[in-house]
Amino acid sequence: MAHTFGAGRDTDAFLIGWMIPETASPLLIEDAMALLAVPLVTRALRDRGSARPLAAAVLPPLVGALSVVAGALALGAPALVAALAPGLASPEDAVRCVRAAAVTVVMFGVAGFMSATLRAHGRFGPPAAIYLAYNAGIIASILLLRDRCGVLSAAVGVAVGSVFMVLAQLPAFVRCLRPAPRALPSPATALLPAAVASVAVFTLARQAQVFAERFLGSGLAAGTISELNYAQKVAQVPMVLSLLVVTVTFPRLALASAEEDRRAVRDRVERDILHVSALVLAATAFLVACGGDVVALLFRHGAFGADAADGTARILRVYALGLWGQTMVGVAARAFFAKRGPMWRPALATACGLAVTGVVGVVGVRFWGAPALAAANAAGITAGALLMLAGVRARVAPIRFRVLARGLVRLGVAAGAACAAGLAARDAVTAPLPAALLGGLAVLAVFALVALPRAPVLRLVLRPPSRFARRSEGLR
Repeated sequence: MAHTFGAGRDTDAFLIGWMIPETASPLLIEDAMALLAVPLVTRALRDRGSARPLAAAVLPPLVGALSVVAGALALGAPALVAALAPGLASPEDAVRCVRAAAVTVVMFGVAGFMSATLRAHGRFGPPAAIYLAYNAGIIASILLLRDRCGVLSAAVGVAVGSVFMVLAQLPAFVRCLRPAPRALPSPATALLPAAVASVAVFTLARQAQVFAERFLGSGLAAGTISELNYAQKVAQVPMVLSLLVVTVTFPRLALASAEEDRRAVRDRVERDILHVSALVLAATAFLVACGGDVVALLFRHGAFGADAADGTARILRVYALGLWGQTMVGVAARAFFAKRGPMWRPALATACGLAVTGVVGVVGVRFWGAPALAAANAAGITAGALLMLAGVRARVAPIRFRVLARGLVRLGVAAGAACAAGLAARDAVTAPLPAALLGGLAVLAVFALVALPRAPVLRLVLRPPSRFARRSEGLR
């Protein structure tokens, strides 16, 4: 995208259409669907030995409802664009991109249910491949259609890629649906409306951070929304990698919650918090120290100019400060929604975080422009994360703040020292690739030196698997 289209009014228009799959992905694949369906399928496998009746009960109404939503988005695209980005330079292109991307609502829903079912069965390969298939569809469409359709080729690719996501999982999904030895209860009791609503509201409130950012960014110079998006996508890579830890452990957490083993839930959540904190704080140190080099390596070619690269790098360094908050929201959400029944505390916490984002963004954008929007995002998501962690302790499991605080302080100090070392190391050279490599090595070395040898976190993170973990693996 950066090489072909750069950062300007065309890419800004595409990114308004991109908000459809950008919202549908956490709602229908990664967060809401997984948080609802993984515990549900896990319980179905434990109690009745098969997910086939559940799939038969859920998929047809799901496809029907999402088809209605997709049609409404396509018909209401002009009004949607005007509401989301009133200052956009090319609203007509944005409308076309929204209509092309509306297909993803249906495909993501099917792909998300498949992914959750496979994860509950302990099969992580096909779900891990869906974004490879998705990106293949996007890239192929850009290469084939860019001369004829311009930036619309990317939106068409989004639709094509969403179909590929379903096809990538279909064989493994079908193999999972063996006949059930025992009948499931009525589908009406399988998914409680209040439980569905609580997860959906939480996910939408979390995604509304991006809505606020795009709304405020549409009034800035053309290309600002694109720079914000490029920076956000780069910054989120380490967050996604760190959350793979809790994606893999979520079925265990759901089983512990179903068995009401509060100690096992507490231990699992504490270990997840410390695991992902170590990963994401090291990544934050690297991105703050070497963000400019990373942007230059990834984007500084083709249609992506020096001004766009500099703007993206400034935003990236600020975005990186919110990565810990984003990962903690993911960890805490899984702890909440592993429990049966509705949980409204995550939605309230993210709504409070959204309010912080809005206030900081409205005030800051007048003085600092796009970096202020990144700072607002970081402040809001971190505030929401802290509220959610407090809620986990109050409502889910008695996680030990003193144990966590000792480990997190050590990791925070290590991240600060590693960032300083990375800045000093990367300044020794000027070319982006050697600067990024040298800075990255310095960050890793100093982070490990400060955080790992005596950190209390390691007694929790590196100890042998618990009795519950071994037992759950045996069941699986």
